[in-house]
Amino acid sequence: MSFKSLLAYKKGFSLAMEIFQLTKTFPKSELFGLSSQIIRSSRSVCSNISEGYRKRQYEKHFKSKISDADSENSETQLWLDFANACKYISEERKNDLQFKSEEVGKTS
Repeated sequence: MSFKSLLAYKKGFSLAMEIFQLTKTFPKSELFGLSSQIIRSSRSVCSNISEGYRKRQYEKHFKSKISDADSENSETQLWLDFANACKYISEERKNDLQFKSEEVGKTS
């Protein structure tokens, strides 16, 4: 078995890719701001899940990495709020991505 078979990883990876595609529509002025931050945090969810999975025999390390994944997931939700407030995405789109992010959090 691999971390890639974990539901949280699969959902997190899918969300990160969806967010990556979405940021291509953001203004170029956001390249080193909002775009890079939301891409980084959404990808970090998967990164922390994969690192935690490899260290799962060490309970404290595993819990720390899963907690980090959850924190990064929360940060992604914050950036979605900013994207909506800046009118880069609609309220409906933000809610859809927020729901997907919450699903990742439920499975990790």
